[in-house]
Amino acid sequence: MKTYIIGHQKPDTDAVVATLAFKHLFDSMDCWGHPNSVACITHHLNPETKYIFKKFNQTPLQLIKASDIKPKDNIVLVDHNETSQMLNGIDQNQITDIFDHHKLNLNLNHPIFVTAKAWGSTCTIAFNLFEIYKVKIPKKLASLMLCAILSDTVGFKSSTTTKVDKDAATKLAKIAGIKDIDGLTFEIFKAKSNLNDLTDQEIITNDYKIYDFSNKKVFISQLETVEQKSLLKNKKSNLLTALAQIKKDQKLDLAFLVITDVLKVNSKILVLSDKESLVLEKAFNEKAIDNILDIGPKLSRKKDIAPAIEKTLRLHTSDVGKQ
Repeated sequence: MKTYIIGHQKPDTDAVVATLAFKHLFDSMDCWGHPNSVACITHHLNPETKYIFKKFNQTPLQLIKASDIKPKDNIVLVDHNETSQMLNGIDQNQITDIFDHHKLNLNLNHPIFVTAKAWGSTCTIAFNLFEIYKVKIPKKLASLMLCAILSDTVGFKSSTTTKVDKDAATKLAKIAGIKDIDGLTFEIFKAKSNLNDLTDQEIITNDYKIYDFSNKKVFISQLETVEQKSLLKNKKSNLLTALAQIKKDQKLDLAFLVITDVLKVNSKILVLSDKESLVLEKAFNEKAIDNILDIGPKLSRKKDIAPAIEKTLRLHTSDVGKQ
């Protein structure tokens, strides 16, 4: 029997590194009951995570499908808990633990262990448990966890950032022997912005989540970059076309692409149609111009963007349905 530690679909750096962190925790302490744990991924790594893995000589993780998981195996979810974010086809009755920093949306048939903290990164939760149980963190893992925290908190600029995240990052940097956290943050931002080898559809699906808001299937993709202005100038039309195709293929009710400038601390949302425009203008009290709506210094999809859209759909479902 194995325990598969799994991040969400289209995993970001935090979801990937968290699987390694919790494998180390389980391997270090028998009391968790997961002696044969496997850190795995549900999709190929994005450019940022590839860069970080290469920089710190991390071996690629096992890419799995639901069919790889045997009926007697256990599943531990990290960095997600919603059904829409889970690996397609898994048996939810096999889930034994969840470690997450998102809003809980659970409806399982059995009790499980849940550790949820309102912190900026799942790796911060892992670090907290390492400290509580006095588990030594290897230098390479500390480097990867530091990168994950910096990525998920957008270099501590995101509204999700807490003092706990900053303290964890400082301690991880010391373990890793990394003195220039700002320099590492900029490296991560540059790697995140490297879209040269991606198609327009791959850019949009590089980091997305699908939500069920008021019985509507809502797609929110976020692109964090240092080249927001250039992307909007040179690729807006192509990205809108690709977004429309994704909306059609996945039978979505609403589709949004958020392009976040991590240096200028600004997000702009590409507006696909009148329906999306109506929702966004009610959610953020701003008007879209030329298919672009500027929502200002809102960086967090989890805290700043998705909740505003969810609230709008809950309050104005009938208005949106008329479009």
